[in-house]
Amino acid sequence: MTKLTALLLGILLISGCAVGPNYKRPSADVPGTYRGAMPQQAAQPAAASLGDQKWWEVFQDKQLQDLIHTALQQNYDVRIAATRILEAQAQVGITRADQLPSISAGAQAVNQRSPRQKFFPPFETSASQVDVSLAWNLDFWGQFRRATEAARANLLANQWAREAVISTLVSDVATAYFQLRELDLELEISRRTLASRQDSLQLTQTLANGGATSMLDVRQAEQLVSTAAEAIPDLERRIEQQENLLSTLLGSNPGPIARGASLTEQPHAPDVPAGLPSSLLERRPDIREAEAQLMAANAQIGVAKAAYFPQITLTANSGYQSSALTSLFTGPAGLWNFGGSLVQPIFAGGRIRSGVKFSEARQQETVLMYQQTIQQAFRGVSDALVEYHKDREFRQYQQQLALSAQDAAQLSEMRYRGGAASYLEVLTNETNYFAGELGLAQAQLNELLGLVRIYRNLGGGWQE
Repeated sequence: MTKLTALLLGILLISGCAVGPNYKRPSADVPGTYRGAMPQQAAQPAAASLGDQKWWEVFQDKQLQDLIHTALQQNYDVRIAATRILEAQAQVGITRADQLPSISAGAQAVNQRSPRQKFFPPFETSASQVDVSLAWNLDFWGQFRRATEAARANLLANQWAREAVISTLVSDVATAYFQLRELDLELEISRRTLASRQDSLQLTQTLANGGATSMLDVRQAEQLVSTAAEAIPDLERRIEQQENLLSTLLGSNPGPIARGASLTEQPHAPDVPAGLPSSLLERRPDIREAEAQLMAANAQIGVAKAAYFPQITLTANSGYQSSALTSLFTGPAGLWNFGGSLVQPIFAGGRIRSGVKFSEARQQETVLMYQQTIQQAFRGVSDALVEYHKDREFRQYQQQLALSAQDAAQLSEMRYRGGAASYLEVLTNETNYFAGELGLAQAQLNELLGLVRIYRNLGGGWQE
């Protein structure tokens, strides 16, 4: 018994080693600052990042917050991602079980009667047996531990994949909501413009009836009315379709969407802190997912290399066997056996070597994918930063253009009523003013969407 205990202790000590490389995070080319950051941000890159803020701190419209909250509970992509985590957790349990011995118990009882034969009298036999058996594939070379390591890394990758889905969902809901509010603003502008132009048409018809102007002015006024009127049904169609899109993101059937603050009342800072580029590696869920996949691929190398070495299996069986059930558990009825086996691969036609090469190539592929994900993340942040700042500048110029077009439309209307200008001048300036207002609404939307893209690219939105 002492020898057996010493053998088992020796086995456990030897099984502490594991072939294959231990994971080490590969190097990444991390810039000192983000391209596209404002000069003051580049001078102080250690400032807090927008990506560290919770989504309800970034999007302060109460109705938008309710929509995002509903989406996080009901959206099918999030629920599917959560189910995949459960699958990965179960896979870890299945893989980890290979490290442990398997124990089974059994019992059987047989009673047999043989009829009389030509030279033998009839006889009856009975046998009863109860036993417990054990089988243990010793993990000398860490094959099962590396496989468990890979399974745990896959679980981690699925967890980060869920966070990536949440981050994407938050930005998608915010984007769809801002687009809906922009369409609402365009519809409001179109209806207001239509009412104003209908009043102008009535005035022009009155003047024409009195002989103060020609029917050409009436026709031109009718063109302005039709231009504003035709935009309304198209906007109503787009609004309803946008509500359907939002309903799908919420995990609901198509239906109306409640509104909160208007597009022009959505709060957003002029300068968005980007933070340190190196912190992006820890914050963006897609980067963390790619790294977890790399950890799994690295562990699979050890699984493949362990196939070069002998596989050792211990077996044991203990129990009782007797022809009489009453004497089944007496001393003479006891039985046991203990043994082991060793299997060393000698020739496998290159299968093992090819398996190792495959796992090493797969690991190199995931390294490149990890580094590519990082590079794409830096590009995404830089693109979003420059987009936000330039969209803000564009919105300021568009705002000036809309104000100038408004003044020109009002002046041309006054000049026409005073007889100092033709209705063609009114037509031109009214058209410019209508286009300027719609352009300003689109510019305001683009500025908000730029903020959403910065937040998403900085890895924000998944924090609970």
